[in-house]
Amino acid sequence: MNPQAKLIFITSLLLGTTITISSNHWIMAWVGLEINTLAILPLISKSHHPRAIEAATKYFLVQATASTLLLFSSMVNAWSTGQWDITQLTNPASCAILTAAIAMKLGLVPFHFWFPEVLQGSPLTTGLLLSTALKFPPITLLYMTSHSLNTTLLTTMAILSAAMGGWMGLNQTQIRKILAFSSISHLGWMAIIIAYNPKLTLLNFYLYSLMTAAAFLTFHSTKSLKLSTLMTSWTKTPTLNAALLLALLSLAGLPPLTGFLPKWLIIQELTKQSMAPAAAMISMLSLLSLFFYLRLAYCATITLPPHTTNHMKQWHTNKAIPSLIAALMTTSIMLLPISPVMSTIA
Repeated sequence: MNPQAKLIFITSLLLGTTITISSNHWIMAWVGLEINTLAILPLISKSHHPRAIEAATKYFLVQATASTLLLFSSMVNAWSTGQWDITQLTNPASCAILTAAIAMKLGLVPFHFWFPEVLQGSPLTTGLLLSTALKFPPITLLYMTSHSLNTTLLTTMAILSAAMGGWMGLNQTQIRKILAFSSISHLGWMAIIIAYNPKLTLLNFYLYSLMTAAAFLTFHSTKSLKLSTLMTSWTKTPTLNAALLLALLSLAGLPPLTGFLPKWLIIQELTKQSMAPAAAMISMLSLLSLFFYLRLAYCATITLPPHTTNHMKQWHTNKAIPSLIAALMTTSIMLLPISPVMSTIA
């Protein structure tokens, strides 16, 4: 892709995200989301592969539908209350339609079917943007309207997302699809707490973005797209693969790694809100995700490929780990000791 064109698209993504997260008016928020959608489409389809074109088409159709629903919910609310302010969403029908629209934008169950297919058709760097940066504007809209959302609906969608994200990722061999189902599962944790403590949702999203960026950039560095290629990547960069093991376990939420922090705080908050059964259920469902994270970690660091005599190993390189990946790995693994500071902020 032309570097100037790529710069324009990345700048447009930054502009669209900034417009949405800083707006108070529904129309401006909608404009920002549309700019984001149009800017990411060329980045998805830049390889001109039929699967990439299919992914871009699916993404466009889903996002256009979600934007239409969002605009419709804001119009219904404005019609009944005379308010276009995002924080003044009081009409129950508007709240339900908005929840569906944001769930479609994010890929929450039952609107999750597009996300694994789009991620599978995209390059790893574009997949990283789809999993992190493009989820930020819809999450900020949920944050601003969290006081008026239906908690029962959100809790149901969250538990279903944790279940489907874990269950459907079990049998996957493609790394991008595994990361897509991982994202759906993490979104369940964010959605279940948004109505009770919205700051915890943002904290969870920030830490998830750090850990996912570390995983995506590592896979991009080792050029691993499926489990069979991941098995041979340890010969190329052993140190990076050893760090990847810890980053994947952090994504799974195991102590004493960074990923344990948001799960710990969310379970604590749910228990305070007399929602211990929901906390127990979503905690048990996260064990499904743990299985495929362990599978990825096992393939990356612990196992050898079958038929080693006939298998061509990649050359070992003494190339230093890129500083960005090193920084992301460090934050993905070692932020738990400063959890008192984070919980104070949250």
